[in-house]
Amino acid sequence: MLILGVETSCDDTGVAVVADGSRVLANLVSSQIEHAAYGGVVPEIAARKHLENLPWLLPRALELADIELAEIEAIAVTRGPGLIGALLCGWCAARGLAWATGVPYVGVHHLAAHVHGALMPALAAGERISYPLLALVVSGGHTALYRIAGPSRFQLLGQTRDDAAGEAFDKVASLLGLGFPGGPAIDRLASSGDPEAITLPRSNLGLEFTFSGLKTAVRREALARSLRPGTPEDPVVRDLVASFQAAVVQQLVATTRRALQRHRVDGLALAGGVAANRRLRAEFAELASAEGLPLYLSTPELATDNAAMIAGAAYTRLRQGESDPWDLPALASWPLGE
Repeated sequence: MLILGVETSCDDTGVAVVADGSRVLANLVSSQIEHAAYGGVVPEIAARKHLENLPWLLPRALELADIELAEIEAIAVTRGPGLIGALLCGWCAARGLAWATGVPYVGVHHLAAHVHGALMPALAAGERISYPLLALVVSGGHTALYRIAGPSRFQLLGQTRDDAAGEAFDKVASLLGLGFPGGPAIDRLASSGDPEAITLPRSNLGLEFTFSGLKTAVRREALARSLRPGTPEDPVVRDLVASFQAAVVQQLVATTRRALQRHRVDGLALAGGVAANRRLRAEFAELASAEGLPLYLSTPELATDNAAMIAGAAYTRLRQGESDPWDLPALASWPLGE
């Protein structure tokens, strides 16, 4: 089954073509650099850029997949959660296209799609996924642990009480003048710093997370050391960034380890944009190996927001003949599992 996917939940415009839920034929993402000047995503700008990007991304994705629009058998689109103005751009475009071409459409939960993105490399290789799974979904807007009893059967085990991990990366990068988005900048810079040079706090909230205190600790260290924003060449800045990244990763790994001690699972998944972080990927690989579990990990291009994971996540419902009604609304807030 050939599925066209559309993703516009935040500031990345994505269009993809996926075969049978896992084989990616085309996966295009247009990232919006306009938000860098503001240190964060501006919803109005994001929506306007989606309207500009969708008309040229669609034909280009079909061209890369080497198919015609008439060959598309279904359309999948992010229903939520996300910025409502951004969501509506993709929501209206995808449903309008489905109506015009006479194919079914499915609205997809963004976080469930992130988890499916982590499974796609294994599914494409013909591997069988054994449930239940433990999944850490970690991104700019979400940090949460789920026990997954089967496809679309999510149980929330714990989530962040304040900032998401990706949000903390962005805010620390903004504080230090390292640019936006902060995750990739910190990942690059941390590789040349000492992660043990500066002592920063780690929290233990059972299966929940908190990053606001860590973010405040970084600010205090920067002020105490009179660090100037926009000086990535400063060795102290590099050490501070490396120490911050180590603290975030260790909290994520330690909390996941506690969840594994409490819940029997047959596999571990790491999903979301922060799953592209190299240190986090390495430490999750070590954790899975120590626990004797298979690790399901997105490729970097399937970790960040993209439409391939949206199309892939819709496959099971579409294969079973399900589709959504035309009056279904997009949802800015949509707890996973409800």
